[in-house]
Amino acid sequence: MPYPSDHAQRTRARIVRSAMVLFNRHGLEAVSIDSVMAQAGLTRGGFYRHFETKSDLYAEAIALSVAETPWSRWDGISVDFAARDAAAQVVRAYLSAQHFGDVDGSCPTVALPSDVARSDPRVKLAFERVFRAMVDLFERSLRRDGKTNRKRALAIAGICVGGMVVARAVEHSDLADALRTATLGIALELGGWSKKGKAAVRRKPATTIKRAK
Repeated sequence: MPYPSDHAQRTRARIVRSAMVLFNRHGLEAVSIDSVMAQAGLTRGGFYRHFETKSDLYAEAIALSVAETPWSRWDGISVDFAARDAAAQVVRAYLSAQHFGDVDGSCPTVALPSDVARSDPRVKLAFERVFRAMVDLFERSLRRDGKTNRKRALAIAGICVGGMVVARAVEHSDLADALRTATLGIALELGGWSKKGKAAVRRKPATTIKRAK
């Protein structure tokens, strides 16, 4: 029986989704092609019909993560990119308890920075595109009297990423929570968003957040 016309596309999508989860969970270097294919329920030989290298797969896994916007899966968080305070909403979502707990579906800027630093240019460029998109959003929101503030936008993005990376790395949850809270306050203050209400991040019924292991 012949395969459906979209078989190759669906198989490729399974591989990319499996890679996204495993890269976030274990890191780029620790995840082998064999483990990605096993997670997808496929054999290693099929990998090279879709990708040349693991770096190519990583780039597509990042694209998938960004396209799906992780906060769409988090109870209690949503972001309206059409709103005037979209940048503030992103900061709050990025440093939220929901993001902290969702390791498998994490933003790629948090999950893999140390691995990316040791990787080839294709991996670094994929990572860079995500970071630049965050900076660009902040820069647009920071526009005052027709002038932009790229330096401040870079600083806010760096603070957000660094704060969540360190919060994920420490053992004690009270320190992680304190760090996220402090980072959130400073990032909002730098953007001039600290005086605005938190209603910009629309709340859904709250759920208990457990830190993923």
